[in-house]
Amino acid sequence: MHVGMSVIFQNPGETVPDRNVYADDLRLARLAEPLGFESIWSVEHHFTDYTMCPDVFQFLSYMAGCTERVQLGSMVCVLPWHDPMRVAEEIAMLDNMSGGRVILGMGRGTGRVEFEGFRVDMPESRKRFAESAEMILTGLEQGYCEYDGEFVRQPRKDIRPRPFKTFRGRAYAAAVSSESAEIMAKMGVGILIVPQKPWKTVREELATYRSTFREATGEEPPPPMVAGWTYVDKSADKAETMARQYIGGYWDSIIKHYEFDQPHLKSTPGYEFHGQMYDRLNAPGGMDKMTDFFLSLQVWGTPEQVTEKVMTIQENTWCDGFMGVFSYAGMPIDDAEASCRLFAAEVMPGLQALAPAYDRLGVPA
Repeated sequence: MHVGMSVIFQNPGETVPDRNVYADDLRLARLAEPLGFESIWSVEHHFTDYTMCPDVFQFLSYMAGCTERVQLGSMVCVLPWHDPMRVAEEIAMLDNMSGGRVILGMGRGTGRVEFEGFRVDMPESRKRFAESAEMILTGLEQGYCEYDGEFVRQPRKDIRPRPFKTFRGRAYAAAVSSESAEIMAKMGVGILIVPQKPWKTVREELATYRSTFREATGEEPPPPMVAGWTYVDKSADKAETMARQYIGGYWDSIIKHYEFDQPHLKSTPGYEFHGQMYDRLNAPGGMDKMTDFFLSLQVWGTPEQVTEKVMTIQENTWCDGFMGVFSYAGMPIDDAEASCRLFAAEVMPGLQALAPAYDRLGVPA
């Protein structure tokens, strides 16, 4: 199994200067290669303390200069907020600078505050994402972009520096809805998963994605990549206490940033699944139940418990990649680093030694 690390630059409540958060998370990120992680990731967000990484490729360019071997993953670049021609150029430039180490992750976004900030209508996001992704992925294969769609209209222009190796097999998209997963399957793109749904639902949606992928491409889909909010400690009691405080705190930040406690997503075309969160949160005891549910999906405990939880994720998704997030919700950096180092020493070797998912579990239906 491929094992990576992601940093997200959270500063809940702005209790410290933002530059301190950057110093701490960059310190953690620079440990990725020495500790044996195979990739380093971050995710694009804007305008709030939820994730202060407005340019994921700029961060990955910095990490390319700090490292020699580790792969560089965007989890994700939110395409509707960008000119896709510029995105294609940025990807090609980073891939050239890093010697072909980029793993491309794309998404369409959910935060109302971000769509408003970039003056993009949320109901257009799915179509904008699909058109942008198609143009970018095709452009990276052929060396130039050209597209005539409803939202994306690009005259033929070369990508310079020229892409020098294929992105097939290293392009993924975050797909929350079944509709988005179907779009990705038809494009031959892999799936990035952040556990947030019942495993039964995940298995059903992945089965639809896989069948669509096979029909569209005549090939087996790549195994998914999964990110998990992670805390490891020798003490099971301490691990649970820290998980409830900090992974629970991260869940609080999700609700705040995406405004899941507000009803607007219920009536926003293309976001019907996300709108269901409002009903769940406002049911009796809904907030506590949803917090416990989110905690149950994440990766925390002793090294043995964490290994078991990652293997459970693999058994439900057939994933061949796990990216741990170790610093979030204002966790002291020394605690985050201790957890990360323990994971690297006592969990990661066993995960990396696992046979590929299709060999270990068989090819899924």
